[in-house]
Order: sequence, then structure tokens, then C-alpha cells
Amino acid sequence: MKKTLALLVSALLATAAFAQTTTVPNPLSPSAGAVTSQAPAKTAPAKPAKTTTQTTEAPGGGPGKVWVNSASKVYHCAGTKYYGKTKKGEYMAEADAKAKGYHGVNGKACS
Repeated sequence: MKKTLALLVSALLATAAFAQTTTVPNPLSPSAGAVTSQAPAKTAPAKPAKTTTQTTEAPGGGPGKVWVNSASKVYHCAGTKYYGKTKKGEYMAEADAKAKGYHGVNGKACS
């Protein structure tokens, strides 16, 4: 009886050890039998920056003229970033721009 009990215990231990080291795929699992890899997290594509400028300067500027942005009522001095480059605007003398209600960037005059 002791031998039978010892054999039964050793068989149970061997089965338990085998069950811990062997994995059986779940046939109901969606990935059963499929090789999976860690996919990178999906990110939204970067939106292009909204710009209100043209790439080239509008023709017609020159000495003593400012570029007035008719959409914002701001004028830009020659040599600055937005001089002749906003979507809506025109060149005129700085005095004329002031007379029509335009103001320099940050309230500063060009001359």
C-alpha cells in the first residue's frame, strides 16, 4: 500500500511539474497559432501648421513703403518677416497707413 501511495504521489507531482512548464494554446483565443509581435502605438499624424503667409514677397514694395495687412490692420516694415507676405494686404506709405487706421507691429513705427 505504501508503494502504491508513493507511486501515486510521484505521478501527481510529475504531472503538476509538467503542467507548469508546458503551455497549451487556447483554441478559442483569437491569436491561437498566430505569431504576434508588439505593434507600435498608433499616433495621430501631425497636422501641418496653419500659416497665413505667402512664400514669396509681393511685388511693389520699396523704400518708404510698408506692407499693410488688411485682415489684422497691422503694417509691417521693410525687411521684417511678414513684409509683403500676408494673404491680404498692400503696400503704401507709412503715413498713409497710419491715416487709414493701421498700426505698426506692437505699436512701433518703422521710421
